[in-house]
Amino acid sequence: MRAGDPTGRDVLKSAIRGQWRHVTAASIAGAGHQAGEALVPVIIGVVIDRAVSTGATAELVWWLVALGVVFAVLSVSFRISLQAGELASERAAHALRVQVTTRVLDHRGGAGTGRLAGGLVTIATSDALRVGHVNRALPTAVAAGTGLLVGAVALLRVSVVLGLVVLVATPLLLWLAHVLGKPLERRSEAEQERAAHASGIAADLVAGLRSLKGFGAERAAVDRYRGTSQGSMRAAIRSARAQAWLDGSMLAVTGLLLALIALVGGTLAADGAITVGGLVAAVGLAQFLLWPLNVISWVNGAFAMGRASAARIAEVLGAPADLVAGEDAVPTPVAGAVRLRGLTHGTLRGIDLDVAPGELLGVVAADPADATALLHCLAREVDPEAGTVELDGVALSTLDPSGVRAAILVAAHEADLFSDSVVDNIRAVSARPEEVDRAMTAAAVHDVVEALPQGADTVVAERGRSLSGGQRQRVALARALAAAPPVLVVHDPTTAIDAVTEMALAQGIRGMRRGRTTIVVATSPALLATADRIVVLTGGVLTAEGSHADLVHDADYRATVLA
Repeated sequence: MRAGDPTGRDVLKSAIRGQWRHVTAASIAGAGHQAGEALVPVIIGVVIDRAVSTGATAELVWWLVALGVVFAVLSVSFRISLQAGELASERAAHALRVQVTTRVLDHRGGAGTGRLAGGLVTIATSDALRVGHVNRALPTAVAAGTGLLVGAVALLRVSVVLGLVVLVATPLLLWLAHVLGKPLERRSEAEQERAAHASGIAADLVAGLRSLKGFGAERAAVDRYRGTSQGSMRAAIRSARAQAWLDGSMLAVTGLLLALIALVGGTLAADGAITVGGLVAAVGLAQFLLWPLNVISWVNGAFAMGRASAARIAEVLGAPADLVAGEDAVPTPVAGAVRLRGLTHGTLRGIDLDVAPGELLGVVAADPADATALLHCLAREVDPEAGTVELDGVALSTLDPSGVRAAILVAAHEADLFSDSVVDNIRAVSARPEEVDRAMTAAAVHDVVEALPQGADTVVAERGRSLSGGQRQRVALARALAAAPPVLVVHDPTTAIDAVTEMALAQGIRGMRRGRTTIVVATSPALLATADRIVVLTGGVLTAEGSHADLVHDADYRATVLA
């Protein structure tokens, strides 16, 4: 862990401080409720000694009214405490979900490194909920402590011996709960880790379901998930056993304490050291103390799970960024000149390339790893190992990443669609109806919507799985075109589209992007034929340059594009 990175303790403190008003209100109201609960057996004891045994009707009425007032106060206090505590819990959990989501979506990246998507979802939901639940446990602990204190004071007034029994036993119970809660904290963290891993595996398998069926690998996928799920189940069982051991042990100890209180009180009453009303109050207080004593176990368990989840959230929030964020704004207006100087990253080795403003450049990569490395650098998902990528003469490393991505849009080959209508997927990047319609025409999306039941208003499934590969590619391409960025980079946008439609899309891209810089990383002859210029990447270096007609005589180009 680096200096300055948030810790689990920091996350817990922040969750509590952020809702301190509601936590304080819940604690005060909870304390009032428990104080009222403790006063009930005391008042009943007083009624027996001063009214029932003496037959004083007026005093009986007075104390019954007092008892009614106490019941009303504790009832209202309970409702206020519960509402404020739940509000603090849910708001803290929501705030943590927003923080985790914001960090995952941060343009500097890094939060998802080494983590499955399902695992991040578990951290943002289940772990955030457990940390938020600490704001419900804390007022409960305050209420339980108040109940124990008031109960002990009341017992002291009945009998010094009974009061001392409670005052001495309570710290010992708190220490015991802390010691017994340590295994629960460790096992709860392991349980959440395994559950997150299982969620991530499930999400990956669902995302790749079509591929799995195509390869006939369903059985292997099922076996893999079964093993992962069973590991998660075993971790959950170990956590449940630790919780059961904590609850059972605390219940046994508190039961022995209550039995001791009842035994001592009965002995004192038999010896005449306390009155009948005092004995009734002592027994009632002993029964009342059952809740605050038992809740110590629950509170300690909630804090143990909250600490474990807070540590997992802190790992995501403190994850190192993939790149150093520049602070300069992108120069405006953006002309769209892209320049690579000595670019070395992944499989790329010292690439020098100039793309003029408004040029449609085709890039042919014999090795897909070359294309991937180039796209990552252009999108500034990573900083290159050496060399620079420049926009209008300014290095991308000095610019704010969010501004870079607004100026240079890299449309990935595997583009995901939102679970929304076809047209709204395209409108998400442009509020101008004419741009949306032009983009849909250029990408031949109108042919897609004609085959859908509700046309352009048809809602597609998550990631566009309800569409065919070609349909999904056309909608994704239309979305990229509608965004109208100064520089657009598209990667193999037509691999699942027939040759006739592909030619129409090539012309549509050229017409839609006229006057704006466009880089097409592809091996499609139809797309490359419309490019102003084509460069060929072989073995991580530029080996050829020219038009499609010129390069058909190049062996590397011919093997990659025309084979």
